[in-house]
Formats: sequence, C-alpha cells, structure tokens
Amino acid sequence: MLLSLVKIIIFFVIVAVLAYGGVLLLESEGGLQLAFGGYEIALGPLQAVIGFVALLVVLWIALKVVGLILAVVKFLLGDETALSRYFDRNRERKGFEALADGMLALASGEGRVAMSKAAKAEKYLRKPELTNLLTAQAAEASGDKRKAEETYKRLLSDDRTRFVGVRGILKQRLDAGDTDTALKLAEKAFAIKPKHVETQDVLLKLQAEKGEWSAARRTLSAKLKHGAIPRDVHKRRDAVLALSEAKGILDDGASIEAREAAIEANKKSPDLIPAAVMAADNLVGAGNGKQAARILKKAWQVQPHPDLAAAFARIEPNETPAERIKRFGALTKVNAGDPETKMLLAELQIANEDFPAARRALGDLAELNPTSRSLTILAAVERGEGGSDVVVRGWLTRALTAPRGPQWVCDNCNTVHAEWGPVCNNCNGFDTLSWRQPAQSEVAMPAGTEMLPMIVGAKEPEVDVIDVTSGSDPTVLVDAEVIDETTSDTEAREVKK
Repeated sequence: MLLSLVKIIIFFVIVAVLAYGGVLLLESEGGLQLAFGGYEIALGPLQAVIGFVALLVVLWIALKVVGLILAVVKFLLGDETALSRYFDRNRERKGFEALADGMLALASGEGRVAMSKAAKAEKYLRKPELTNLLTAQAAEASGDKRKAEETYKRLLSDDRTRFVGVRGILKQRLDAGDTDTALKLAEKAFAIKPKHVETQDVLLKLQAEKGEWSAARRTLSAKLKHGAIPRDVHKRRDAVLALSEAKGILDDGASIEAREAAIEANKKSPDLIPAAVMAADNLVGAGNGKQAARILKKAWQVQPHPDLAAAFARIEPNETPAERIKRFGALTKVNAGDPETKMLLAELQIANEDFPAARRALGDLAELNPTSRSLTILAAVERGEGGSDVVVRGWLTRALTAPRGPQWVCDNCNTVHAEWGPVCNNCNGFDTLSWRQPAQSEVAMPAGTEMLPMIVGAKEPEVDVIDVTSGSDPTVLVDAEVIDETTSDTEAREVKK
C-alpha cells in the first residue's frame, strides 16, 4: 500500500515537472529555424524539444532494425548455422573422398593420380598436415624426387609433422648415398622422437659405418632404455662397439686406453673372439700373460678359433715345440671333439715332428669333414711318415678343391669376410658376422699366407713346407715341388686306394 502511494506521488511529481517545463517553453521567446533546399521551418521551443525526442526515438528504432538485419545475415552465413554446417560437411565429404582416392591410387602405384587427388583434397580440406604427406609419397612413387623433397620441407614448419618431414628427407639422402647428410638428419630425427625404433636402427647403422663408436654406444643405450632390444643383445652389441672403439684407440697409439677398452669389450661378451684376442694381446704387452691365458681359455671353451690359438701362442713366442704342446694342453683338453681342436693338436705334433701322434690327433676328420686345412694337414702327416709323392700330391690336389671350412660369414647376405668386422662390407649390417661354414663353400686356392703362429719359432721339420690357404686360416703343406691341375687319373685312383 505504501509502495503504491510512493509510486503515485512520484508519477504526479514527474507530470508536474513536465507540465511546468512545457509552460516555461511556451512562455519563452525564440525558437528553432531549419532551412534546406529552399524550404524554411520555424519551430518554437516546445516543438524543438518534441522534435529532438522524436529524432532520438527514430535513431533507436533504426539501430534495432540494423541489428535485426545483421542477425539474419549471420544466421544465413555464420559458422554455427544449419546452412553453414551443410556446406562444411559437403566440402569435407569431397575432401576426404579425394584423400581416400589418392591413398588408393598411391597403393596401386599410380603416383600422378595420387598427386592430383592430393591437390583436390587440399582444396576442400585445407589440412596440409594430411595432404602434404600424401603429395610427398605420391611424388616419390612417381619418381619426382624434387617435388617430394620440397613437400617434405614444408612439413618441417609444423611441429606435428616435423618428424615426418625429417624422416622423409632422411630416406631420400640414404637412397642418394649421401650418408654424411643422412647422419645429421638421423640425429635430428632421433632428438625429436628418441623412442622411434626405425630411427634408432638407422642412426646406429650410420654411426657404425662412420666409425663413431662412442656415439653409437649412446644410441644403443637409448635403445635399451626404451625397450627396443633385449638386455642380452644390448650387452653383446655394446661389446662389439667397445671392441671397435678399442681398435680406433689402438690406431691412434693410446695403448693404455686401448687395453682398457679391449678388456671392457671382453668382459661384456667373453665369446666375442676378436675382443678376447685384443684383450689378450694387450695383457701380454703389459706383462700379464696369466690373465691373457685365462681370457683365451674362456673364449676357446665357447668357440674354438684359429685366432685364439695364435694369440695363445704369442704369450710364449720362444718356446720349443714340446713345451708348446704341453702349454697348449690347457686349450686342447677343452672341446676336444671340435674340429678346430683336432687340427690345432695335429699341427702342434707336426711341428714337434711326431707324425703318428699328429695322425691320431687328426683322426678321421679329413674323411668326415674334408676341408682345405684338414686335407693339407693329412698331406703333411703322409710326407712326415714317408708316404709316396703320389699320395701326398693326391691329398694336396683334393685340398685345392675342398671347402675352406668355417669362416666369418654375414648372417644377412652370406658374404664371406677374410677377417671379422663390426659391419658387413657388403650389406652394411651391424654385428652380423659369425664364425661358421658358408652356405656355399668356395674353392680353396693358393694364397701364400703365413703358417700358424704357434709353429713359428719351433724347430723346422725335415720336409719342404709351403702354405696353401684361403682367408685367414693357416694351413700346413708339404712337398710343394709340383702342385698343378694335371694330376693323372691313375694317381687319383691310387690315392683313393
């Protein structure tokens, strides 16, 4: 009730004030004159005020009308309207259809068609992170390397696609044989995505090819950290890299560092033959022959190898043949049935001129597993026991055409290597060389290599000795007066008898 009374009082006050103001305006003199286009309008004070108020009302209505018109336009053309969504969906549909057609064309080997579809997809989608990738791959498929590289470079400007761009250019540099640039790109790609397994493998391979062993070991540790390789494989390959690093240090003349690196490599992988040999040689040079012998015995127990025997002989280079046989008993009693052990013991007995013992040590190896080395050892035994020239020459002839025996063979491409290396010379595979019989043995031919180091320094037997070998395998031969390919059939039949 009181509020209604207050409202009524206020209303009357406003009306009274307006009435009073109107009276004052009617009684006041003067006015407002408007002249335009030859017309003149004279307004009194009250009329001028009313006209001004009317003008304000008209302006307000005009602003509302303009706002209504803008709202209608936004409704028709705005981002979140039914009409705009219809057109957007239509463009996306066409764009993704073009993208799908481009991917199918790329999978079908139609590079030019794929590039055309990628350009159409970019027109509708405006998503270069998708269409540029398709364009680059299509350009590669069609043989347009320049276009592909330009597109990959455009991908570098976006954080989401930078890795893809680097990886694409990296593959192009590898195909072009530019390994220096490829190495830098691989390092950049690895920095962007250190967990990417393919990038890890490419970087490790390039670092190994360039001889950057320390960097390769860091990359290998990253592979282990991110779970890309088992721990035992990492241990083996790290030993290979440590051995290669030791060889590099040895080439630079830092013997102490090389010794430590070689010993580290041997500790990581005792079955790695080159690591055992290098560690033993360094220990012998430091005057620690006993430790060197222990390393070589451990490696021989895993895999008998001529290089291990040669390194074992270098521990005591001036001993007599009898002393050498006694000291080598530590090796020959381990893996006694292995062909390498039998041939080693037979060669030691030949150096000691005990040919019957050499024949017993060799056993039936020359018949069951004929290799150039086992057959030439048997020829030496025949000559030492006074066998005829026909028999000796027969064994030598067989040795010339017999398999070489175990060699360093790449597990990837089956390429035979004369000596071990961390990287295959043919396929550039890392840590792929193993000591085994080649899948297709090559014919052994005269190579004139030196005799086993274990025989060097021993009393020379009363036979003419020459070397016929292939690769790095030492071989003892006798009676080198005539070795040719004209051995008669009669001699061959006599040998068989």
